[in-house]
Amino acid sequence: MIKKSARLLLVDDDPGLLTLLGMRLTSEGFQIATAMNGIEALRLLQREKIDLVVSDLRMDEMDGLALFAEIQSLHPGLPVIILTAHGSIPDAVAATQKGVFSFLTKPVDRDALYKAIDEALAHSAPASDDAWRESIVTRSPIMLRLLEQARMVAQSDVSVLINGQSGTGKEVLARAIHAASQRASHPFIAINCGALPEQLLESELFGHARGAFTGAVSQREGLFQAAEGGTLFLDEIGDMPQALQVKLLRVLQERKVRPLGSNHDLDIDVRILSATHRNLVMEMQQKEFREDLYYRLNVVSLRLPTLRERAEDIPLLAAHLLKQSAKRHKPFVSSFSTDAMRRLIAGNWPGNVRQLVNVIEQCVALSSAPVIGERLVEQALEGEITVLPTFAQARNQFELNYLRKLLQMTKGNVTHAARLAGRNRTEFYKLLARHELDAAEFKE
Repeated sequence: MIKKSARLLLVDDDPGLLTLLGMRLTSEGFQIATAMNGIEALRLLQREKIDLVVSDLRMDEMDGLALFAEIQSLHPGLPVIILTAHGSIPDAVAATQKGVFSFLTKPVDRDALYKAIDEALAHSAPASDDAWRESIVTRSPIMLRLLEQARMVAQSDVSVLINGQSGTGKEVLARAIHAASQRASHPFIAINCGALPEQLLESELFGHARGAFTGAVSQREGLFQAAEGGTLFLDEIGDMPQALQVKLLRVLQERKVRPLGSNHDLDIDVRILSATHRNLVMEMQQKEFREDLYYRLNVVSLRLPTLRERAEDIPLLAAHLLKQSAKRHKPFVSSFSTDAMRRLIAGNWPGNVRQLVNVIEQCVALSSAPVIGERLVEQALEGEITVLPTFAQARNQFELNYLRKLLQMTKGNVTHAARLAGRNRTEFYKLLARHELDAAEFKE
């Protein structure tokens, strides 16, 4: 069997079968986590990195297929095997058509289960060499799952659209995908589509012939040509003028580029990665972004979480960034005090990782002692307070505060809290899972 260190999540409302299956798989060397129902499983998936889910089909509140649908939405690419004592050909066909990796009937044949687990892990396993993502510091299950998806998609040449708020590290992820791809030995070239006026952006992308416009005193190679054989990263693609969107679509369709002022097309071999902080679906509805271009760019979509969504990474990132900054400026600065680190963890971070970088650079610059204290962190955060959160950030923070207040008021009684919120219990549990809240922590 392969990948014995893999962590499996077993979901079954029969505690006896759950224990027995867990013991068998543990004896084979796997790490095992268990859940008695779908809601508990989703909550656990928010907290831990899981490589494979093995779930019963028939369960109260949320059956195996409903759980699979939630997993597919929250953790795309995570393989799921479904077990059932009520097996039938229609059930199996329905499950596999929806993307379930395997469908096995109870009592489960041990060899068939082990074979299905091996195949699922082999299908989803990321490469063991992590050099491609060395610039991404994380232990967050959300980020680790995202990196597994990035590593898998890097092996093909499909276009990838990276979504995420400003400062979450979209270009860093794009560089990692390039480094993991077959194009790694060729150029990676990035351009911010919102940073240049239309004519200059067009010239940068496609190049120009001599005399194409005033000031074009010589022929110039465009970025599509410069990235030949490699990857072109179009950052803030949502800011690209519509006239250029048409020309970009033509390049992607025909795999040819025509420099400004030229009558000849040039063949290109370039992989396209793009990124945006905008809601391109809404932009399409408002006719501000071309639908045909969107589907060309968005063959695979990856969403980078905000820093608050991966708050467990803050101590790790802070220590890493402190070490880098101290090496450049003040080698005697070595750590944060406990109170200072607690303050960093409690921050809202509307500017995400980029804001954290700025705060730590300022702390190091102003520190006169080896240990950075809470006051310096407070001072640095005050300097960053002018960063205005996006609507999505503000709504997310409101939701989190609202849910915490409800659980405090009801002392962790989910039924009562859901009633006050005007939601059914299943919907309310999903909200809690999304914000990584555990009602048990609010009980007296």
